[in-house]
Amino acid sequence: MTPLRVCLTGGIGSGKSTVARYLAQLNVPIIDADAISHSLTSPGGAGIEAIRDIFGDSFIDTAGGLHRDKMRDKIFSEPASKRALESILHPLIEEKIATQASIQSGSDIIVFDIPLMLESGKWRSRMHRIIVVDCDENTQLQRVSQRPGWSSEMAKKAILQQASRCSRRACADIILNNQNIDFATLAHTVHEAVEQLRRWSRQTITMTAS
Repeated sequence: MTPLRVCLTGGIGSGKSTVARYLAQLNVPIIDADAISHSLTSPGGAGIEAIRDIFGDSFIDTAGGLHRDKMRDKIFSEPASKRALESILHPLIEEKIATQASIQSGSDIIVFDIPLMLESGKWRSRMHRIIVVDCDENTQLQRVSQRPGWSSEMAKKAILQQASRCSRRACADIILNNQNIDFATLAHTVHEAVEQLRRWSRQTITMTAS
């Protein structure tokens, strides 16, 4: 079976993680790039020593993991530091994603939760379909600035560093609105999206077989 490879993406604060949880509840396999990145930068993670070598001991916390607040401040103010961190983590993330995808190769659908799909310039061509979780920038700003350790200014910088809402919507096969709706409505739209993905999956299998 050739799984339908689906990218789930959306700007920071769009509610993508909530959508991913609903997908998991519908037994759709999820490969979470953020979770992989977090594991790589946790104590004992494969990226820690390279981060220490490039950024110094002050960017490693007392537990031996990445000092996330300090690194966040640095990459928002220094684009070169952001690129340096990405050069460490992105190859490791891609390797982990490939390993997890191979384990799920018997599924009809695999969803790749990749927040920076457009920004990376790599993932779009590897996917059969793209789901974008969408809301306006004011909603993003409100949600992100309420997170622990985030200020409104930091939230603005994070949004500006990501692809525009317009560009995300332009690449989408499915747009999931997550603004001014309740959780039940969002869950229903996710269920409908999965039904559409399964129809596309059957078409992909048919074309592969022929």
